[in-house]
Amino acid sequence: MRLERRAAIPRALLLAAPLAAVAFTLLVTSALVAWAGAPVGRAYALLLEGGFGSRFALTETLTRATPLILTGLAAAVAFRARLFNIGAEGQLYAGALAAVAVGGLHGGTGLEWPPALLFPLMIAAAMAAGALLLLGPALLKARLGVDEVVTTLLLNFIVLLGVSALLDGPMKDPTAMGWPQSVALQDALQLDKLIERSRVHTGLLAALALAVALWVLMQRSTTGFEIRAVGSGARAAAFAGMPVRWVAVKVALISGALAGLAGAVEVAGRASYVTLDMSPGYGYSGIVIAMLAMLNPLGVVAGAVFVAGILVGADSMSRAVNVPTYIADVIVAVALVSMLVATMLTQYRVRRG
Repeated sequence: MRLERRAAIPRALLLAAPLAAVAFTLLVTSALVAWAGAPVGRAYALLLEGGFGSRFALTETLTRATPLILTGLAAAVAFRARLFNIGAEGQLYAGALAAVAVGGLHGGTGLEWPPALLFPLMIAAAMAAGALLLLGPALLKARLGVDEVVTTLLLNFIVLLGVSALLDGPMKDPTAMGWPQSVALQDALQLDKLIERSRVHTGLLAALALAVALWVLMQRSTTGFEIRAVGSGARAAAFAGMPVRWVAVKVALISGALAGLAGAVEVAGRASYVTLDMSPGYGYSGIVIAMLAMLNPLGVVAGAVFVAGILVGADSMSRAVNVPTYIADVIVAVALVSMLVATMLTQYRVRRG
């Protein structure tokens, strides 16, 4: 058996790949559900109902999907240029800390800035923190050939340790009764609720707008063409006269800024302060979402809603049929592997001989 690259990829195959990956994922994980002693059909029905079957379930899914859209976009744009950003989790926390530093700690300086000025400064600080955190690994790769997978992954742990130190030190909320959390943002800096009596906030609209904007950038601009060209072959792009290093810098700034924005949106829209467990792995889940979307910014929205629905619905399923909630993490992980295989089979056909 050997793999042979396809001369052209049929559009129907591109559309069928993610659907086949999801179907295969549900088939594989059904064995784990049955092993746990639960009826597979009812368990999956409860999973679907818990994620999408009621007003509360749908709003919780959309709330969880908001940061996932942003981290998915961060992974998608970076992976498109073959800059494998595994550090969105750390960039998210860096953005959250920067948002609180601007929107929460300034009160101790005796300065009273108007929210109309403070809010854009808070968002800009969060995006700058995420962008700068990825810029270092991108430059190391461009100039010295250092593997960005290793550097971005290790930076996650460095950032989380730094967050722990800050939450127990200078950024600790003195009114939190010893609990390690940062001071809260001002009420005026909180994002408005999009749906009454729910946690869905206007950050969802911003995430959707950025998905459309990124799609336009990738498909209708010179920068997008350069990103796709560098991702297809950096040496060929350099031979054609494209500034490969500058493209890597631009991609790092865009990707890191999106991940940092996810942290600011999570703080301003839901949590209002930073804790060590603020993110249940949004940065890592963004990689899965980007792969499920085949690096398409518009597909990231659908992938984020799917993953968020799985994570939210798993809680309901667990309570009803006594299946561990960790089945959601297994589903997401198997979906990633399945999508990688499906993507490979869209580009290559299996030949005998």
